[in-house]
Amino acid sequence: MKTYVQQIMLGTVTGSEEAARATLRRVRAAGYDGLELNRFMTRPTGLLVRLLTKAAGMPTGRGGKLDWPKLMGESGLETVSYHADLGSLEREPAAVAQEAKTLGTDKVIVTGMYRFDYVSEGAVKDLARRLNAAGAALKEQGLSLLYHNHNVELLFVRPNVRAYDILIDETDPALVGFEFDSYWFADGGADPKAWMRRLGTRMQLWHMTDRGSRQTGPAMTPILKCDSLELGTGNMDLAGMYDIARENGVEAVILESHKNWIDKDPVRSFELSAEYLKGWK
Repeated sequence: MKTYVQQIMLGTVTGSEEAARATLRRVRAAGYDGLELNRFMTRPTGLLVRLLTKAAGMPTGRGGKLDWPKLMGESGLETVSYHADLGSLEREPAAVAQEAKTLGTDKVIVTGMYRFDYVSEGAVKDLARRLNAAGAALKEQGLSLLYHNHNVELLFVRPNVRAYDILIDETDPALVGFEFDSYWFADGGADPKAWMRRLGTRMQLWHMTDRGSRQTGPAMTPILKCDSLELGTGNMDLAGMYDIARENGVEAVILESHKNWIDKDPVRSFELSAEYLKGWK
């Protein structure tokens, strides 16, 4: 199973060509096969988008002005997939598809979060319909669509039926696959392994980080606050999830954390996680 780093981790260390090249060299030296890129980080974006992502703990940085196809080509790293918002994909599917191809991938990821109502059964069914349509448009371009979860998909739309149930049941397996994020479902109180088994072969990519607490000094209270941690330093059953991912035929695992990095350094963080991942190669 190949290993990649999500570009969102690198926003603060890829603000210039020099910085980006240095960071990509360290990604490769750590043993990763490449990156998962984001449309809002490979192209210039407005101030509002940057502020919203920063407020969510995901600073995008100013790398959108850089030539990412050139940087990736020079680095020797692969692009496993390309994150894009559903609205852009609906408005200009050919443009998004061409960008993904230029970056060297045939997978486009839609990530759910903003502007979706996950407690309305009708709204979630409409989202499934839109995903099917977007998947069909990408298929015509020779690409595939995957849906990436956070924790909001665990909301119930009616008793015993969650939003994620509907997204699984009402999307066409020939048009929509899944990039499963185990951290967010653990954060939402669910059992990631059970959902990985539920997805089966529709789970094509795996987003992961570890989860636990980093005690940095005397605390005001003995209650610990959970956050993302480097792989192997938290309390998630990563080995158990890896076994299921392998059974599902998952192509790649993608490391992603937004903050709480060791030494407050995203590069040091992905290097430490790489040491854990070497046991999987």
